[in-house]
Amino acid sequence: MDLRRLEVFAKVAELGSFSRAAEALFLTQPTVSEHVRALEDELGVQLLDRLGRGAAPTRAGQLLLGYARRMLGLAREAQQALDQFQGRMSGELVIGGSTIPGEYVMPTLIGRFKGKYPDISVSLLIGDSRQVSEWVEEGRVEVALVGARPGSRALESRELMPDELVLVVPAGHPWATRKSVSVDELRREPMVMRERGSGSREAIEHVLEEAGLSLASFRLAGEMGSTQAIKQAVRAGVGIALISRRAVEDECRAGLVACVKVKDLRVARSFHLVTHKDRTRSPLAQAFLDFLESQPIERPSQAS
Repeated sequence: MDLRRLEVFAKVAELGSFSRAAEALFLTQPTVSEHVRALEDELGVQLLDRLGRGAAPTRAGQLLLGYARRMLGLAREAQQALDQFQGRMSGELVIGGSTIPGEYVMPTLIGRFKGKYPDISVSLLIGDSRQVSEWVEEGRVEVALVGARPGSRALESRELMPDELVLVVPAGHPWATRKSVSVDELRREPMVMRERGSGSREAIEHVLEEAGLSLASFRLAGEMGSTQAIKQAVRAGVGIALISRRAVEDECRAGLVACVKVKDLRVARSFHLVTHKDRTRSPLAQAFLDFLESQPIERPSQAS
């Protein structure tokens, strides 16, 4: 099987679109279609269902996709090993991050890593903690930083850096000038929260459980699929929220929202570095892990 055809097929399957795959691979859409058609002719089976403007892998396509990812990963690993043998570090590294570390921590780390290895291309995929952990298990990403420890036995994780969730209220809220509020007061206010599967939500549920409380006793005004959406909802007066301090520092300093402490309820957690237990790491992935090990622990600043 031609590796280029496999790469094109995998990209269409992952993005669910011939046009998006063409854009990602810097090819024309007819070229992408021809690569997929040639692969299907070679294997004698249909790999993708054409669904209007989209595409989805067939059962055969799903079967091949796992093998394609492994074959393409092994090809990249071989090239990276040869580059390393010749004293170079180049190629593409695909890493993952859940929403908070992916948007507020990883970009800075990637910048430092690129400063050390300028010839390396880094792709960062962002999802919720559960989804990103699944990507590591599937082999789609080699290294990830998430806000909740993964449950899969196929993965190994360790705490990399601490995080803290703070109560965020609109700038004009009666609590905006207060330093702290009680849990009973918090339960009477409408709250917006991340969706199930996010590390932030799991951290909140865990702390409430330790305090003998549950989310059912709070006024949940809505669930949001991203931290950015939650911040906008807070500013719009939809409700208050517990958000990572890292994600809201700038808004607190600018006075767009206010950060308030909750008495007797400190929502602390850690970001977890996740890798697969059994998959062989590429030289680039190992270099990135070694780089992370050498970095000082970044603690969220005490915005008020």
